[in-house]
Amino acid sequence: MMTNVTDFMIPAKIYTVSELNAGVRAALEDVFSFLWLSGEISNLHVHGSSGHIYFSLKDERAQVRCAMFRSHSQRVSFQLQNGMQVVVQAHVSVYEARGEYQLIVQHMEQAGVGLLQQQFLALKEKLHREGLFDVAHKKALPKVPRCVGVITSPTGAAIHDILSVLRRRFPLVDVIIYPTQVQGSEAAAQIVCALERANKRCECEVLIVGRGGGSLEDLWPFNEEVVARAIFASNIPIISAVGHEVDFTIADFVADWRAPTPSAAAEIVVPDIVEKVKLLVEGRKRLIYLMQHKLQYADSLLLATKARLKHPHQILQQQMQKLDDLERYLLSSWQHRVQMWHHQLTNISNSLNTLSPLATLRRGYAVVRSQRCDGVRHGAVIFNAAEVKNGDIVSVLLAEGELECSVLSTK
Repeated sequence: MMTNVTDFMIPAKIYTVSELNAGVRAALEDVFSFLWLSGEISNLHVHGSSGHIYFSLKDERAQVRCAMFRSHSQRVSFQLQNGMQVVVQAHVSVYEARGEYQLIVQHMEQAGVGLLQQQFLALKEKLHREGLFDVAHKKALPKVPRCVGVITSPTGAAIHDILSVLRRRFPLVDVIIYPTQVQGSEAAAQIVCALERANKRCECEVLIVGRGGGSLEDLWPFNEEVVARAIFASNIPIISAVGHEVDFTIADFVADWRAPTPSAAAEIVVPDIVEKVKLLVEGRKRLIYLMQHKLQYADSLLLATKARLKHPHQILQQQMQKLDDLERYLLSSWQHRVQMWHHQLTNISNSLNTLSPLATLRRGYAVVRSQRCDGVRHGAVIFNAAEVKNGDIVSVLLAEGELECSVLSTK
């Protein structure tokens, strides 16, 4: 039976091969952003002009194509060879031109070192999440310890460097050595035992834990979790001094202080007695100078105060004279004020007399008020003759006395 072409649904989008490969590449890079991978190098090829490295990474059952561009390949410190076991850090991508998925390698190490590095990073991240590296847990170092403990090998170069620096800088300090192995399979357990023994005895105010330089494998006991937790649990402040300045271990992150070398740890843990003596001498000179300056100032102040002091009888005379002056001033001020008030009162009295109705009456005027007048309130001032009528009784106020009159007629 034949199928009609119209029976198929036309898709909303038809991808090109390039779009498909680009989409696959984006998806892979999103899911596998960065990963660590171990395997054997094969099909190694170094491009002559660009310097990019192309190879396959394989194990017993599978392989994957890899590319390492020049900017990253220049950081590889060893010579690459087919058959070499390596650990790489890479992200998954797609070479779109051929539709092949590949790894873009950014970092490469030889397999042994690479595995240890992975373990180091994993433990570092774990302890960091637990808070073992937090600054809040760091204990302060004593400024001038009376006793310093050293956990290291009694035959290594580190102990000789530490003792030499301590004798030179501060020979008064006591030193207790807790001998341990610092390399090999038994070293981590011995370091833990030494830490526990030092905390139990409480002989020291600070501990130096460390050793001289070496490879990552040599320094590995200080990357063990049991050592890190023993350092964190210590009640005594700990200085970690492992390897050289470029070496970092888990012990460095957990310890209360990290020294780049064992010699540097000895310089950190005790002050320089020569510098302390210099400071004391300078302090003594400064103190003498300040005391002399203080005494001179006090002497000058005493002389100035003495010059200002007066005999009590002289002070009393001055105060009595001042009292007399104040009395005269008060009396004068009071008389002046009374005169001013009298003048003001006279002016006010004259102003009142000018405005007084009595003054108007003295000029011949009179004030007429109703006595018994129909339609007019008793005592009301009469302003208009029409307000009264014949027969009404009114009172007439004069400047001197008052008249009671009967109205005979109005005009």
